[in-house]
Amino acid sequence: MNVAHPDDAVSAIAAAIGEPARARMLYCLVDGRARTSTELAVVAEVSPSTASVHLQRLTARGLVTVLAQGKHRYYSLDGAPVAAALEALSVLAGGPRAAFEPSTPHRLRTARTCYDHMAGALGVALHDRLIAMKWLKPDPSGHDYDVTPAGATGLGGLGVDMSAARAQRRRLAFACVDWSERRPHLGGAIGAALLGLALKRRWVERELNGRALAMTGAGRREMKKHFGV
Repeated sequence: MNVAHPDDAVSAIAAAIGEPARARMLYCLVDGRARTSTELAVVAEVSPSTASVHLQRLTARGLVTVLAQGKHRYYSLDGAPVAAALEALSVLAGGPRAAFEPSTPHRLRTARTCYDHMAGALGVALHDRLIAMKWLKPDPSGHDYDVTPAGATGLGGLGVDMSAARAQRRRLAFACVDWSERRPHLGGAIGAALLGLALKRRWVERELNGRALAMTGAGRREMKKHFGV
């Protein structure tokens, strides 16, 4: 019986990391933010078609994961163990790496709407807290979320009508990649309900002629109280 040796898998992963263009892609993703294949092609200094081939190999080796959103496909590292391995290699190699610098205007980066849910730094922080509080948990797809019993109780206590949210003909909750932060904020019926709640209680206010949201003094207090953000 021909059984692959564990060292063979290690060698295959090392070979995937070891190609310079792929290594540049991977280290670009260490900051936890997602990138499109076009952006990674620029980072890797290769053509878009070559970048696609590289990304297919990195995905096959379990180093990156891809999330399709509209017409875009966003690539991220496939978990903390990959990041840890890259960080360890970086220590051996030496030298600092440039941090991600978003060019989005500050007022939009702080908080804004994304269709009918919250985006920007506030939306990302809220998403992360709902996961940390175990109100949401990833479903088997890894991109949609199930609301836990604790989450249903907590959200209901805030005034979210969970029965109405579940009855809608749309996804209940999912990871929506934020275009300024390049990390997920919360989309779906729950994301929309939370934005509606924040607007109704004047935790945030809409900009008159734009997508920006301004957090009020009451909003800062209530977001801190309920979510720790």
